[in-house]
Amino acid sequence: MTRLPEETDYKEAYEKEHLKNARLAGRIAALEEEKDLLEFKLNRIKNNPLWKHTGGLRKVMHAAIRQGNRVKNCGGLRGIAAKIDYKKREAKAKKQFGTESFPTPEERKRQETETFERMVTISILVPLYNTPKEFLCQMIDSVTAQTYGNWQLCLADGSDEKHAYVGEICKGYYEKDSRIVYQKLKENKGISGNTNACLQLAEGEFIALFDHDDILHPSVLYEYVKVINEKNADYIYCDETTFKEGDINKMITLHFKPDYAPDNLRANNYICHFSCFLAKLLENTELFRTKFDGSQDHDMILRLTSLAQNVVHVPKLLYYWRSHAGSVASDITAKSYAIEAARGAVAEHLKVNGYDNFSITSTRAFETIFKITYRILGEPKISIVIANKDHKEDLERCITSIYEKSTYENFEIVVVENNSTTEEIFTYYKELCEKHDNIKIVTYQGAFNYSAVNNLGVKHCVGDYILLLNNDTQVITVNWMEELLMYAQREDVGAVGAKLYYPNKTIQHAGVVIGLGAHRTAGHTHYGQSRENLGYMGRLCYAQNVTAVTGACLMVKKALFEEVAGLEEEFEISLNDVDFCLKLREKGYLNVFTPFAELYHYESISRGLDNQGEKAERYNKESEKFRRKWEKQLAAGDPYYNPNFSLDRSDFSLKVKDCV
Repeated sequence: MTRLPEETDYKEAYEKEHLKNARLAGRIAALEEEKDLLEFKLNRIKNNPLWKHTGGLRKVMHAAIRQGNRVKNCGGLRGIAAKIDYKKREAKAKKQFGTESFPTPEERKRQETETFERMVTISILVPLYNTPKEFLCQMIDSVTAQTYGNWQLCLADGSDEKHAYVGEICKGYYEKDSRIVYQKLKENKGISGNTNACLQLAEGEFIALFDHDDILHPSVLYEYVKVINEKNADYIYCDETTFKEGDINKMITLHFKPDYAPDNLRANNYICHFSCFLAKLLENTELFRTKFDGSQDHDMILRLTSLAQNVVHVPKLLYYWRSHAGSVASDITAKSYAIEAARGAVAEHLKVNGYDNFSITSTRAFETIFKITYRILGEPKISIVIANKDHKEDLERCITSIYEKSTYENFEIVVVENNSTTEEIFTYYKELCEKHDNIKIVTYQGAFNYSAVNNLGVKHCVGDYILLLNNDTQVITVNWMEELLMYAQREDVGAVGAKLYYPNKTIQHAGVVIGLGAHRTAGHTHYGQSRENLGYMGRLCYAQNVTAVTGACLMVKKALFEEVAGLEEEFEISLNDVDFCLKLREKGYLNVFTPFAELYHYESISRGLDNQGEKAERYNKESEKFRRKWEKQLAAGDPYYNPNFSLDRSDFSLKVKDCV
């Protein structure tokens, strides 16, 4: 009987999968054996009388280890020195964000008298519960001091009998100002229930959420109404800071945020305060849900930003978050249930948006900063395109690491040979093709043009996904392709980039910001920082949206690569990857940087640096082309890099006039 081709393919696929499972099973068995051995040794130690009598000493030792880890997270002594320098700059910058930023009498008068086309009413919801007198008065005073006057303050009070003064203080305010409405609740319903009670009092077109012990900048409502009118915003948030000792000038942590970034928000509630949104967004959903108490704001923000048509970030520090004993601003462990609530809120959001079989785990940055692992759909082929000219050692290191380290197996490698002159490289090509049946060598004739070389390579690819990879890279994380693919497979994602290190384990790439650097074209954030560094507000520890990623390791659907006509060949060497990512953004796609796909990048080994002679001249010309082409985007600023940050540094340092 003749075997059908379909049956032959099916059998081969089955055998391939069977062998793969066998290898994985062997690795699991080895790990289980190692785990059992370690558990045996650990139990033997714990049962030792000496162990039982050295508890105090171990506490001291663990305290020392914790301090050591803090140093490690900074990147060692060099990282600590850099952080001290950063903190000095931040200390100088803080002055401009406290009371010095409040409007002058002249500016206050101008804001108070300005008339907008839409003079919307903003209902500010504040749930009260045993609020300290000083906190309560400072909170209400910060509302009555607003330069925009069309507001309503809705207070729902769940305080117990011992704190009856809360109601008495509120009465003193609402009897003098009819914009303040107050309701004493029969019982404390928790933060969600009390806030929902506030909502029942609201009459405004917009709703704003305000904590009972925090303080608003006097211009925040003015700034919000301004973007409602200018940008038709239906969800607005601003930058914020924590403060101590009842003085907003004594700032602890300043948080300058990116514009709306859905992947950031899933990993980390970076929006937080001061959320204000169109009341109609609540027509088909709730405000706060009690099942997510502790992280009810993250749940609400995820739901409402998904419904909003125009989420707008006001890049000004306009919210002051009080840090005191028992507050989340002080210590997340004060409300440990918030961690599970946050994980549950993100999980439900993902399910509603069509994702399943994902996992959500805490990162080393913080318990509520998450790594989301998405399910890979099927096993699509990935075509890895590597340009090469000579440099046999670099290419061999790169390709060897792909085969030895990668757990993903359905890939091909397309090496684009560009006028190599050494015989050893051609001997190596022959050895590769004899050893691997999923590798091909394509020849590019002509002077080196990174864009043209890679475009040619893509034409010879058969995979559904393209992975542009420099020949001077080396794989670190074994599931690097899966980490890139889980984002690249999404319909809303364009390019996905990895975290790249120099051989000394300092960061070469962790996302690209347009306008950053001396040429004001594009630059890499966290450049040169230690691998162990957590990054600004933990941003080196979670996947996030960025304007661009480096072409040294970039994954994209082949269909999208072709949709935007590949790499622009007028950018022969530099900025072609940034230009490519901007073209994807023009089409409405998100670009993603993930720190969980890690590689070494021996940058500039292959072609040298661009800071001397003809290379510098060529780079200057390409920079000028880039600035002309993307003039509008550069003028607007990178949406994921707050305009309060300096464009002369890559460490998220704030702009300080008297700092170099």
